[in-house]
Amino acid sequence: MILFFWLLLSRFSGWSKSVFPGPLQVFESLWGLILNGVMVKHVVASLYRVTIGFYLAILLGIPMGIILGRINIAKSFLNPVLHFLRPISPLAWIPLAMLWFGIGDKPAIFLIFLSSFFPLVVSTTVAVANIDPVFFHVAANFNFNRYEQLKKIIIPAILPEVVTALRISIGIAWLVVVAAEMIAVKSGLGYLILDSRNALRMDYVMGAMIVIGIIGLFLDVLMKRLSKIEPVFWGSIGS
Repeated sequence: MILFFWLLLSRFSGWSKSVFPGPLQVFESLWGLILNGVMVKHVVASLYRVTIGFYLAILLGIPMGIILGRINIAKSFLNPVLHFLRPISPLAWIPLAMLWFGIGDKPAIFLIFLSSFFPLVVSTTVAVANIDPVFFHVAANFNFNRYEQLKKIIIPAILPEVVTALRISIGIAWLVVVAAEMIAVKSGLGYLILDSRNALRMDYVMGAMIVIGIIGLFLDVLMKRLSKIEPVFWGSIGS
């Protein structure tokens, strides 16, 4: 259906093919970019940045969320700062990121990290704070140390909320990397779109948009699959 309306618009909208190319032209150009390796190079660059930034957000955001959820003093000091920084768009950090890290992968990774970090911290903090205190009283009766509490109580309890936060965060990270690549780097799908626009190759622009949508859909499906195997994680962590 979408292809049908796209074809109708390209033929009867009055726009030239250089401004609004039809689906056949776009898919031919996209196939050409895949065959000559250009599209693969840019996809790999974007996925690399998203992977590094997203993993950094997981490694720092989830532990911080656990600390804020369990230690009231840390929550009192850090929570206002987090809630002040969280509404600031990651794109607003672009000038500072370029000043601090220069041109290349680092500013893009930093922006992706920011876009994923705050949702993970907030979701983890709320999930930990909502754990029934009875579980910790029982753990104290059994003389659980902090590691045992983390392994057998906290992680299994917060896992559903964390997986949901991961699914949301990866979508935001994928959005941010495209925008960051239009400014701070010389590769990636965002750079391909910007460079193609400057060259008036709207067929390349739309081809890159299609690839972005496909990869975004794949990442969402991947995180959805992860949420379905939660019971396996619960059993292995709690044992």
